[in-house]
This record gives sequence, structure tokens and C-alpha cells, in this order.
Amino acid sequence: MGGAAFPSHVKLSIPEGKQVDHLLINGVECEPYLTSDHRLMIEKPQEIIVGIKILMKALGVEKAIIGIEANKPDAIEGFEKLLGTESHITVEPLEVQYPQGGEKQLIQALLNREVPSGGLPADAGAIVHNVGTTYAVYQAVQKNKPLIERVVTVTGKSVKQPSNFLVRIGTPVIDLLIAAGGVPEDTGKIVSGGPMMGKALADLDVPVAKGTSGILLIPKEESMRSEVYNCLHCGKCIEACPMGLEPYRLLLLSKKGNLEKAKEEHILDCIECGSCAFVC
Repeated sequence: MGGAAFPSHVKLSIPEGKQVDHLLINGVECEPYLTSDHRLMIEKPQEIIVGIKILMKALGVEKAIIGIEANKPDAIEGFEKLLGTESHITVEPLEVQYPQGGEKQLIQALLNREVPSGGLPADAGAIVHNVGTTYAVYQAVQKNKPLIERVVTVTGKSVKQPSNFLVRIGTPVIDLLIAAGGVPEDTGKIVSGGPMMGKALADLDVPVAKGTSGILLIPKEESMRSEVYNCLHCGKCIEACPMGLEPYRLLLLSKKGNLEKAKEEHILDCIECGSCAFVC
């Protein structure tokens, strides 16, 4: 149910030779505007905890950490009250920092372990599941309920009634926009997801999918692409990259079609967070 919509059963099938000692629950939701996971954590903490215990049993691990950024104190407090003195599941408030919701970044923040280049979280001894996934696991195991719905944020600066909706998977996006008060006149772009990693929609009849965390309406003046200037080699994109890459160099290699060299420079480690473009 996270942004990448990676299949849960694959994550739960640990490859031979790998040892996992921690289950990490991703409640970070670091993309601006999106609040669907936050709303879910406020309303369904007990069910999420049951889901965590089911996942721990499936993985055979004894430690679980719920990572939540410090700008969600109500969600943190709710879990802490329910967990009480339980030592095998803990809540870890995190500094507000984009893109901390990425698997590799969350593992670094919670366990101070680094996933090797080209590797998976299991290589660092951890498995990461989104809170939405965890709630869906609870519903599947405890209620025998298949995944037929999810919480979707519909928001934007000019949206009349920004809301979180519990909607059936397959619901057309246009229906959500109507429920939130319609499409504002100044809308320049409608994005599935957040402003940093979301994808612009060309058609409003597209359906809500498992990974649809939000629909964001961006005003015209904020949706225009800035003029592109020559790179000054200032190095800001290198400082901003959470994966330790050299974005300016990867861009140059890609423009020249030198994809083999770009691969050698670890372009496949890019998580497409947009930090380089934003800081540039």
C-alpha cells in the first residue's frame, strides 16, 4: 500500500541465506500535502498493532519499530498509550525530513544500517511495511476481508473541501474531486501522489489503485516548469541527494545516451525523490 506498491507476500518471503531481525513500520508520510496514513494511524491504531503482530509472526522476528515523524504527535501518542510497557514493539519519533519515508532512508534513521547498492532491505536485516499495508494485513487475517478499499487524500491550495476519503479501489478520480468540491478554476495540474514524487494525470477517469495515496490539485502558477539554465556545477544536487549520487553527472550521461556509464555511476540507485530538481 506504499508508494511503490511492492507486493507484500514477496517482502514476507525472506530469500535463503538472509537473516532479518527487525520489522519496521513506515508511518513517516513525508510527502507534503498527503495525510492518508496519518488519518489511518489516528483512527485505527489498535488494528495496526494487531497487523504488526501478524507480520512479526510471519517473519519470525521479535522486534518491531513504528517510525513516525515528529509532526504527527497525536499518532505517536496514540500508539504509545496502546503499547504501554510492551517492549517488542516500540514507537520512534523522527525528525521531519524528506524523503525519510523511503525504505532505505527509514532503515538508516531507525537502525543506523545502510542497504548496499543494488541490495534490498533484507540485506540490512530489516523488512519495511507501510501502515496502510499493516492495516490491510489485519483486515485480511482477522476479518477475512480482501483489499477492496483504501484511504486517499484529496487536497490542494484551492480545493474547497480537502479531505481523506475511504474509497473502493477502482473509483474514478473525477468522483473524488467532485466529493471534495470540484476542480478549482485555477488548477494547472492534477497529480496522483504528492508534489515531489507524484505523476501528473492526463485523464480524470483513471481509477484509484492500491498505491493511490493522494490526489493533489496544483494551481497554474505553481505547476509551470521553470526555465532550464546551464549547470553551474555548484554541487547543491549532490548535497541534497539522499542516495549519495551525483545527479548533475547522471543527467549529462543520460542526455548523451551513455546509459552504460550512467549504470556504472549507480543511476539505478536513484529513488526519484526529486530533491535534486527541487534544490536546483
